[in-house]
Amino acid sequence: MSVKKAIIPCAGFGTRFLPLTKVMPKELLPIADIPALCYILDEARQSGIEEVMIVLSPQKQYIRKLFEHNAALDAHLEEQGKREALELANRDYGMKISFVTQREMNGNGRAIALCKRFAAGAPVAVLFGDDVMYTGEGSPVTKQLIDAYDLTGATIVGCQRSSEEVAHKCGVMIAGERVNDRITRVKGIIEKPAGALPSQLVSLGRFILTPDIYGAVERTPEKDGEVYLTDVISTLAGEGMPVCACEFDARRYDIGDKQGYLEATVEYAMRDAELGERFTQYLKTLI
Repeated sequence: MSVKKAIIPCAGFGTRFLPLTKVMPKELLPIADIPALCYILDEARQSGIEEVMIVLSPQKQYIRKLFEHNAALDAHLEEQGKREALELANRDYGMKISFVTQREMNGNGRAIALCKRFAAGAPVAVLFGDDVMYTGEGSPVTKQLIDAYDLTGATIVGCQRSSEEVAHKCGVMIAGERVNDRITRVKGIIEKPAGALPSQLVSLGRFILTPDIYGAVERTPEKDGEVYLTDVISTLAGEGMPVCACEFDARRYDIGDKQGYLEATVEYAMRDAELGERFTQYLKTLI
């Protein structure tokens, strides 16, 4: 069964960007002139996704406004003859987009479970809302993972070989045998390992999930009142279900981190057709 649906969890508090995130979801932070969430939606569409479910918290319903008409703004732009701006304000993302609210902050595993009816028994892609992936002219990360799913039929965890500093903040694979040069079978996942790393394969915000994920959410113990998706996937692996890590090719930005957000803003601005040359020259004056 092909992967045509995606879930984007956007329910976190974004505490690393307080006080801004008291009023503005971090997923709407601009990278150059485009909200971060739009880059993630573009990745999904370019990967063949046709339907997206965005998981919100009660405090982040403001995200809905990005996809709604603003009658006063539309009328103003029409009156001014600003057709290009009007099209930007009412952009068609090329997919059906819907929303569900996670009313308790009980983990991203529980967020995924809220989407069981949306998935309707099909495999789904998951794109975390604070990970932006740049692949240039290459295949989008989600498409790379879909290809790995098509080959293996397994739950797929998008991974890269990261520094120890990054690895200790993420889920790290307990690796099994290699399938090919990019795909490795997974025996389990250790979330935020405190000691020695079980491998160099680090989960970085992209997944393909098979329908057995929803039952595994209920069988996975909570940690500090939350169920982590990587722990749920580790439950599946421990029960003998097929789970694989796919090493994807991309420049990954953690836009939930101040350093990562600033790097994304600078590098996307340098790539921009209108801004790029002028902004790059400005940066050279600083150096």
